[in-house]
Amino acid sequence: MNKTVELPAKPAPKPVGRRVPAFPNPFAGSTANVMTTWSDYIVDACQRSVLFLDLLRRRGNEEIEITSRPMATVLSFDHEVLMDSRSLPRPINYALSRILAPPGVATDPRKRPVVVVDPRAGQGPGVGGFKAESEIGDALNAGHPVYFIGFGAMPAPGQQFLDVVEGQVRFFERVVELHPDAPPPFAIGNCQAGYQTLMVAILRPDLFGPCLVAGSPMSYWQGVHGKNPMRYSGGLLGGSWLTAMTSDLGNGKIDGTGLILNFDMLNPSNWLWGKQYEVYTHVDTDAERYLRFEEWWGDFIQLNGDELQFLVDNLFIGDKLTRNQLHSRDGTVFDLRSVTSPIIVFTSTEDNISPPPQTLGWIIDLYRDVDDIRATGRTIVYCVSQKVGHLAIFVSAKVGAKQDEEFVQLMDVIDCLPPGLYEMVILPRPPDAPAAGFVTGNWIARFEARSLDDIRALGRNSPDDDRAFAAVARLSELNLSVYRSFLQPLVRALANQPMADLTTALNPLRLSYTIFADSNRWMKGMPKLAAAVSAARRPVAPDNPLLKLQTQVSAQITTALDKYRAARDKLEEQMFFGFYGSPFVQAFLGITDSSVVRSLPVTSPEMLAARRAQANAYAAMLETGGFDEALTRAVLYVIAADGALDERCALALNVARQQLMHLSLAAFKVLVRGQFFVLQLEPERAVEVLASLVPKVSARKNLLQQVREIIGAGDPPTAAERGRLTRLSHVLAVPIEKPATHATFPRSSGTRATTKTHAVVP
Repeated sequence: MNKTVELPAKPAPKPVGRRVPAFPNPFAGSTANVMTTWSDYIVDACQRSVLFLDLLRRRGNEEIEITSRPMATVLSFDHEVLMDSRSLPRPINYALSRILAPPGVATDPRKRPVVVVDPRAGQGPGVGGFKAESEIGDALNAGHPVYFIGFGAMPAPGQQFLDVVEGQVRFFERVVELHPDAPPPFAIGNCQAGYQTLMVAILRPDLFGPCLVAGSPMSYWQGVHGKNPMRYSGGLLGGSWLTAMTSDLGNGKIDGTGLILNFDMLNPSNWLWGKQYEVYTHVDTDAERYLRFEEWWGDFIQLNGDELQFLVDNLFIGDKLTRNQLHSRDGTVFDLRSVTSPIIVFTSTEDNISPPPQTLGWIIDLYRDVDDIRATGRTIVYCVSQKVGHLAIFVSAKVGAKQDEEFVQLMDVIDCLPPGLYEMVILPRPPDAPAAGFVTGNWIARFEARSLDDIRALGRNSPDDDRAFAAVARLSELNLSVYRSFLQPLVRALANQPMADLTTALNPLRLSYTIFADSNRWMKGMPKLAAAVSAARRPVAPDNPLLKLQTQVSAQITTALDKYRAARDKLEEQMFFGFYGSPFVQAFLGITDSSVVRSLPVTSPEMLAARRAQANAYAAMLETGGFDEALTRAVLYVIAADGALDERCALALNVARQQLMHLSLAAFKVLVRGQFFVLQLEPERAVEVLASLVPKVSARKNLLQQVREIIGAGDPPTAAERGRLTRLSHVLAVPIEKPATHATFPRSSGTRATTKTHAVVP
């Protein structure tokens, strides 16, 4: 008997890579439905095309108009110019403006002023106040006077980068003069303006309060393999000789479009397709948003060639700022350790222009460990976003409603943090937080103690990488020298202003704007045609198969461009390390292990002597003081258990500072630092002698109660904090009567902005 054997079905092969969904069939259905599908889509596509072309026309007109104004800005806020630095002994094209508060918003001249410095990296100023929810908007809403440092489209003749740094000292002097009863200004420097502002603070640290640097690449060499290929550009181009030649061809000027094009090329799928496709698809709703952004993105400016050459040679290729190899005109070393104010670094892991290794690497370059940071009396706070890109750090309304708001609200808190390294972690406000608590907004910040290993974990060059970048710097010097000796005289002889103007006008990036403007006679009839199309607009149904097909084709184009970018970036990295990592190339350029060892800055005998004298002074404070010193020391002792501070505890301590201690902000800052160092020098003894600082039993009870309420203002005390509270009760010989709860300090106002106006913290 024959038996039939049934074989098991062969499993379907697993898909390899990303599966591309099947295209919808636009020919399915009856003839009438097919005709309707096609006619509806074609009408909609043609109408969108007309409206999109008209949008490009308006964008081109906008670009021509804004670039024709010497001091154009995209600020959303009214302002008045207070100082024009073209009158300085060494003129620069910068100006200081006072931001005028919008109706219904009041500012207090006694509050700490906020100074926003915008980046000069190809576009005009105003990105820091681009939207209502922004650095400027949050500061105004909190009642702070706000000032803005902007710049013109054309640099002053002979303007140098150091002229800009030294000239801005006068701006901060003026702000301080206008607010004699307020703490020193809170400075915000975006991108390139970040390290520029810190260099100003090095020259005059007395003029600065906390300094926020957002997306600022201060250690440009640093990074990890497979990411952020922009740092390889200088090496792949042979160094900075190309910058010099571009300047010579531009008759001493460099068009900012070159810098912008570098940013665009990082993401070709967005630059070449995505940005335009999205507004084409949603031209009925996204037109104004698109024009608003393009008003800034297309606000092209120019820089002096020598000015940009300084930056390329010393920061982007030389990496000299974090090596203390830059000097002012009077010989002052630009040492970031000289910034006495707290430095706040805002960075993002999704930033492909200024990633965390570049924005935070300088900390490892300058300090041995956290104890070294503390010994110099410095406070460094960093905040890492996991979501936003480079531009969003300054522009995004979500950042303005979260990080910017917290930075502004907690500027005085940060100013009084003890020396050390902290990460500012911003979390949603718990839904069960009491309505009468110290925080009434949507976010709560915590300051968590960190070590240099936490910075290293974000990415760091290997010694082999450092040798490769050192080879870039050496080759750049050689190529620049060769260019200046042999080619530069010829290039300068051929260059002239008419040719430079023509080259600027024919720049492809500029042409992508101006070619669609009304100056093109082929666009003259576009306004009437667009108006007619708008009146007869027939958007296609969202479920139209051809619209779905269009979306899938667009996705495939984006995917293809993303794959091209990944392959390009990988090839660039391989070429970079294949050449500059070659032992032969390094030997030819004189690069050895000893030549790239990054030595930490030298601590002079005078500095060591000053540290010892300061330590002795703090040691003498061990058993001196009264209730104020005891309360501050006790709170510091408890929160040190977990190395983290909740902003609600900080605000509670601020109320104690105002209502119990009656201390000014500056005096309290001195008190906090003194008691912090007492605890650092003698941690056990400093707690044991607390009872001697507060002899009366009633005062001890009050002291312990205040400590418990301050700690209880945040989340419930942890086990470690409860242990330290118990120890305090034994030291003070005061029993704990009830569990710590949310603080019951009276407050002057229920609004968050007023509560934090003068917030201070241990």
